[in-house]
Amino acid sequence: MTRFAAWAAIISGCLYFLMPMIGMTEFSLSMRRGVYSLDAYRVVMADPQFQATFAYSLIMALLTIVFGVLLVVPTAYWVQLKMPRMRPVVEFVTLLPLVIPAIVVVFGYIRLYNTSGWLPLTGSVTGTNLLLMFGYATLALPYMYRAVDTGLRSIDVATLTEAAQSLGAGWFRIMATLILPNVLSAVLSGAFLTLAIVIGEFTMAALLDRPAFGPYMQILGANRAYEPAALAVIAFAITWACMGLIQMVSRLSKHKRA
Repeated sequence: MTRFAAWAAIISGCLYFLMPMIGMTEFSLSMRRGVYSLDAYRVVMADPQFQATFAYSLIMALLTIVFGVLLVVPTAYWVQLKMPRMRPVVEFVTLLPLVIPAIVVVFGYIRLYNTSGWLPLTGSVTGTNLLLMFGYATLALPYMYRAVDTGLRSIDVATLTEAAQSLGAGWFRIMATLILPNVLSAVLSGAFLTLAIVIGEFTMAALLDRPAFGPYMQILGANRAYEPAALAVIAFAITWACMGLIQMVSRLSKHKRA
């Protein structure tokens, strides 16, 4: 009876999540009456605005990943090596983006970095893009930090550092050739999560008036019928592809260690 209840709960959960997606996919294929077709997907893929916004979000995701790695990996490494007592404080700080709404964060950015502020980033396109990248990095910080911290906990950081220093390696070389390769799978996991967050984010990009993929999805959804469903399926496919890549990287890392 317990086994039956467990399987019933699993099947119910799968149906709860899958049925809306199946219905949305079926609707996105019904643009041509009486027959399933990919017309909605062709219209979306051929839209120059879709190509421009998706390319913009992809570039911002790559920049956010690079910035996040440069920020998180040295911080997590230094906390584990030199300041283990500060771990609860750092973990608390990295959890704040989960409890502070994105709209509060972006309004704070606009208030602080507007043209009348001490650092007028919103006064130029480059500055606004930079501010948006910082906002994306803030949203992805909890996931990136925990992925890297878990990877660092799986290796003996102190011994590796002492061995490298005894051979004359400096801090930059230790980070670039020793620590980063050992936590590469964790970094890639955080990177894929960051990519999924940036591709679907709406609030920050809309309030900063940037041509990102999230606002484009909202605008299309307000004016079309079948194309938004196709766009949502594409967005879900990108997210699930990122999750699959995380699993693949984790499995390859385990086989390599074995």
